[in-house]
Amino acid sequence: MVRGMVQSDINGCVAILIAAYNCEPWNNNWTETSAERYLNEFFDSNHFIGYVAVDGDRLVGAVFAHRRTWWTNDEVYIDEIFIKPDAQGKGFGTELLSRIEDYSRSEKLGGVTLLTNRFLPAAGFYKEKGYSEAGHVVFMYKEIWR
Repeated sequence: MVRGMVQSDINGCVAILIAAYNCEPWNNNWTETSAERYLNEFFDSNHFIGYVAVDGDRLVGAVFAHRRTWWTNDEVYIDEIFIKPDAQGKGFGTELLSRIEDYSRSEKLGGVTLLTNRFLPAAGFYKEKGYSEAGHVVFMYKEIWR
């Protein structure tokens, strides 16, 4: 089941983000403090859109997104989407994406955009769901301090 996110879901989302991203293949180093601050920045932002996936009485996934202005038509931008490792491959990610896409349709928005690492399995998941690489966009990054 997927439902709208509420503030009290953040702690559960923090635990899921850490479980999903601090292991293979991502190997991040999220702490409870950094993950909570990160997710609250999205939750507290203007035009926030968020949903959680629930299996029984436990949270197993979430999507953090926001509506953003674009010159052709407003769109939904997915900031984060993650599923607990033991719940991956069970349709929760598909349900979360579907809910975001339904929101985009109901609001008559231009579409849904997101960033992911092309070299990790998530890219294949999005391609299976009909997303394609935008060849005209390049994600640029410069490390300043390490």
